[in-house]
Order: sequence, then C-alpha cells, then structure tokens
Amino acid sequence: MSDIGVTVKKNEAFSEWYTEVVVKSGLADYAPIKGCMIIREHAYAIWEKIQGIINKKIQATGHLNVYFPMFIPEGFLKKEAEHFEGFTPEVAWVTHGGDSPLEEKLAVRPTSETIMYATFAKWIRSWRDLPIKINQWCNIVRWETKATKLFLRTREFLWQEGHTAHATSEEAEKEVLYILGEYRDLMENYLAIPVLVGLKSDSEKFAGALYTMTLEAMMPDGKALQMGTSHNLGQNFAKVFDIKFVGEDEKDHQVWQTSWGVTTRLIGAVVMVHGDDKGLVLPPKVAPIQVVIVPIPYKGADAEAISSKAKEVAAKLQARGISVVLDERAEYTPGWKFNQWELKGVPLRIEIGPRDLKQQQVTIARRDTGQKIAVKEEEIFATVEKLFEDIQNNLFEKAKVALAEKTFTVQNYEEFKRIVAEIGGFLKVAWCGSSECETKIKDETGATIRVRPLENEKPTVTCIRCGQKAKEMVFFARSY
Repeated sequence: MSDIGVTVKKNEAFSEWYTEVVVKSGLADYAPIKGCMIIREHAYAIWEKIQGIINKKIQATGHLNVYFPMFIPEGFLKKEAEHFEGFTPEVAWVTHGGDSPLEEKLAVRPTSETIMYATFAKWIRSWRDLPIKINQWCNIVRWETKATKLFLRTREFLWQEGHTAHATSEEAEKEVLYILGEYRDLMENYLAIPVLVGLKSDSEKFAGALYTMTLEAMMPDGKALQMGTSHNLGQNFAKVFDIKFVGEDEKDHQVWQTSWGVTTRLIGAVVMVHGDDKGLVLPPKVAPIQVVIVPIPYKGADAEAISSKAKEVAAKLQARGISVVLDERAEYTPGWKFNQWELKGVPLRIEIGPRDLKQQQVTIARRDTGQKIAVKEEEIFATVEKLFEDIQNNLFEKAKVALAEKTFTVQNYEEFKRIVAEIGGFLKVAWCGSSECETKIKDETGATIRVRPLENEKPTVTCIRCGQKAKEMVFFARSY
C-alpha cells in the first residue's frame, strides 16, 4: 500500500478504498494475530466520544457502569441451551492455566448474559432490589472464520453491553424501546447516519431472546450494516438462572430482562457512509479534532505575527470547548498538511496567511464540501459553531438521500433477485411469515430479513417468494 494519500476511488473499488482509508488515516492496523486488529489513537478517540455520548444518555436514567470477568465457565453457557447453541461455533476456549489443565473449560467472553445473570440471582431478593440497570464497556471475542474486515468483522472487538432486570414485562418493554430511541439519536444526530428501526425475524434474533429490536443502516456498496440491537429477554434467562424476587404481594416472581449493545463497527459505518476519495469525513459531534489551524508564513511575511495570531485563535476556540490542533510543523508544507488533515477527516481547517493577517481575518475550509470562506476575527467562533451545525446536517441529508436511492419496493421475485445481485440495497417486500420462505430466499440470494418495521404496513400483495397470503412488509438486504 502506497504511503501517499488514498489511491483507490470509492465508487470504483469500494472494499479496497475502505481498507486504504482506515489504515492510512490512522484509524486501525492489522494485528500480528490472525483475525484481529489494532485500534489506533484516532479511532479510539472517536470511540471515547461515542462512550461519552452513551454514558451521558444512560446514566441520566440510572444505569451504572460495571465490569465483569472476561472468563465464563462452560457450565454457565450450557445452562441456557438456545443461547449456548447460538454462540458455540464462535467461542474461544481456555483449557489450561499455565501447564495445568482446567477442571472446567472457560469461554473467553462472547457476551456476558450468563455470568451476569448467575450473579443477578445472588443480588436480587426483593422487589426493592429492582430494577437493576447496569452497563459494561469491554472487549468481546468471537472466533470469526470469515475474512477480516477492520471494524466490521474481527475476532476481537470493543462494545458496550447493557443488562437490566425488572419486576414487570411492561418495564422491560419500556426499557427496550427507550434504548432503541437513544441509539437512534446517537446514530442519526451524532454519527449523521440514518437507520431503519424495527424487529428482527425469529431466525435472526439474539439467541435466547423473546425478541430483538434492531437499527440497520445502508452502506454505499449496497450492503446493510447492523448498527445496534436492543433485546427483550423475557424470563428465559431468569428461569434458567433462577432469578427470583419476593414481590409486594409477598409471593415469588421471576424477573423480566433486557440486554442491548453497540460496537466499534459504528466507526466503520462512519468511514463508509461519509468518507470520500480524500479520506475520512467526520461529523463534528464525534470528531476528536474538530478544527485544525495551519499558519501559512510565506517568504518575507511576518512569520512570528502569524504564529502569534494562530495561537490566539486556537486558545479562544479551545476556551469555548472546541477541540483544536495548531499545526506549526516546519518540516511540512501547508499543502502537505492540508492533505493529511483531510485524510483524517477534520471537519474544519483554519488558514492564517499574510493576507489574512493584514485584513484581520482567517480563511476557513469545510472538509465535507471543500468550500472556503473568509471570516473576520471577531466572527470566528460564531462561524465555526454555525459551520459545525451545517456540516452535521449536510452529512445526514446526503446519507438520507443515499438511503432512499438504495431502498426499493419489489413485488416480483425475479426482479428481487436481480436487484440483490446487481445493485443491493434494502428491498421492501411482502412476506408470508414463514421461516421456510425466509431461508429459501437467503439460500438463493444471500439476502436476509434485516428489519420488520415497527409500523406494520398491511401488505396489498402476496408473499414475494411463495405467492401465498402475506402477513407483513419487511426489508431484506445482503449484509456485513
């Protein structure tokens, strides 16, 4: 891979473009362990932004962060048969401690339901102990056998997993929908990525769940990306792990539970949806560096005065809570710096040269459009704030248009197969509700039901595949 900027066009070789942007922008690198990745500083800073947003949202409603061990006894997983079966092919096992064989195999955390819920059974005694609302930021290991795709498909990744226990099914349902709404806000109003929201089919739901709610985005190559999920676990795990409480009626009851999570694949989604042929394009709300200031002292110009002005502007913006880098590296030309910061997706660049100094202004360049404007010194902060809002809105609106262009309503199965093969995208179709039809469509086209919309639209046509009476409208797509 060349060390210069992005050499592959996004619309010509999407997969290669994606990998090149991720590596060259300093988001990630391949690890010396097959199937694993190194999350570099730039990406981890984005992840910390996402962490901050989610923590603020959930802590406002009483959720607290915890940390559980990454090792899970095999017996815990086996207790919940459906759950265990769902993860068996991907579980990494620890069989030895040093040279000594373990009495019981330990799974390296594929998800934490079982170890947490065995503990819930100890913590919960009375209705006064409820609800329990905890969240964990941690790593997850799932032994993927498919090709590694940085941020999208790796054997180890980072995520948050929320777990709650409630006295009633109504409280659990309310929690599932609340988290779904907060995730949607994160994705649309912070990451600037529109999502389809709804239910998973029974064959696609989380193993052991009563039902799974999902948020699905469309990538530029026509594949869907599951951005996050919120699961209603009902009382399935409560029965297995004997999580009971004495209610206000002084009788024993089993709790109702939920779990929910998003992963570092959100970073991959931001790259794919917003990036261009110059590199990353980051929404201002999650950009670790929101503004880069590049002084341009040409020969004969007062370099010291330009440097002083650049420092002054940087300090004023930082005092207002804006993340700023002042790039005064003498060993690189301004043009080289422009390209590097564009590659990294910094939303705004402020240039200060001799003419700007003379006219008591700065030049501001937008990363999303490339547009440059001259701004008087006293108007810098207000302009920067306004441009952040404009960039955030512009990225979301562009992504909405792209989503609409890749969403099709289809009534003919041959047309369905053609669109899946040639274009991709979300295909809205009538479905009879049969898992047999769903499986055949998956086998024949590679497309799965990504979303069963919350607003259940009454089908006016028959099932896309079998021609029998349709029960609902659903969205199929190939996916990552």
